[in-house]
Amino acid sequence: MLALRTPDERFVNLPDFPFWPNYIMVDDTEGGELRLHYVDEGARNAPIVLLLHGEPTWSYLYRKMIPIIVNAGYRVIAPDLIGFGRSDKPSQRTDYTYQRHVDWIRELLTQLELTDITLVCQDWGGLIGLRLVGEHPERFARVIAANTMLPTGDHPLGESFFKWQNLSQSIPVFATGNIIQGGCAIAMPPEVLAAYDAPFPDETYKEGARQFPMLVPAFPDDPAAPANRKAWQTLMQFKKPFLTAFSDKDPITAAGGPVLRKLVPGCEGQAHTTIENGGHFLQEDQGKKLAEVVVAFIRDNP
Repeated sequence: MLALRTPDERFVNLPDFPFWPNYIMVDDTEGGELRLHYVDEGARNAPIVLLLHGEPTWSYLYRKMIPIIVNAGYRVIAPDLIGFGRSDKPSQRTDYTYQRHVDWIRELLTQLELTDITLVCQDWGGLIGLRLVGEHPERFARVIAANTMLPTGDHPLGESFFKWQNLSQSIPVFATGNIIQGGCAIAMPPEVLAAYDAPFPDETYKEGARQFPMLVPAFPDDPAAPANRKAWQTLMQFKKPFLTAFSDKDPITAAGGPVLRKLVPGCEGQAHTTIENGGHFLQEDQGKKLAEVVVAFIRDNP
């Protein structure tokens, strides 16, 4: 597997992102290894909050939230999915599968020996994170799902998703910063747009970003559908605290919140919330508010 590595100078002096890089090596499934980056802030012995980003962002998405959660007494782990951020980027679209993404983050949990995890997941962070909760419920103490879902292909994903999927495959230039801006409710300054573009010096680095929309299980015969259905069997018995914190301006995932609240028993009695004036990337639009929700949820569910 040929993988590209974004030069370190692309990440110098990013606004509001002072965090020191950390790396582990994960299996590339062909006998080699890939470098996976993660932010690791807070006391090593503090309770773990795992922040999983989605498409086509990276851990920079959580920059507004990390200091608030750390200052509340927690250790934050925020990885960059393979193909994104400071992590290595396999150069062929066929190198990216749903299962591999799950396995790569599973390796992170294993190598860092993470347990008693509070998961915060959005977009593909939920497709990966909720699968891992379903497969390893013993590792997780709480879950906050924000603008995400665990699809099986058995139910329609909606017109907005298919419009995005078609766009992602047809545009000649995958303008990451502009795409993220299109999913926000608040305008970002140019330097923040540039920070979202930083991981991708040119189009050859974007094969993972291009492939992600095609990996969402949209039909019952999708390769990932059986594993997701099996994960749901666990989620429908998951009684640990589970909170939904969706935003009010995201047409793609809006239907996911009610489904989670209906099917996951851990949702019962929780202070589910709607984050106002937040688009799909609510961490960008309303990061401070979402971080406050996370901290309150943990404290209310010791």
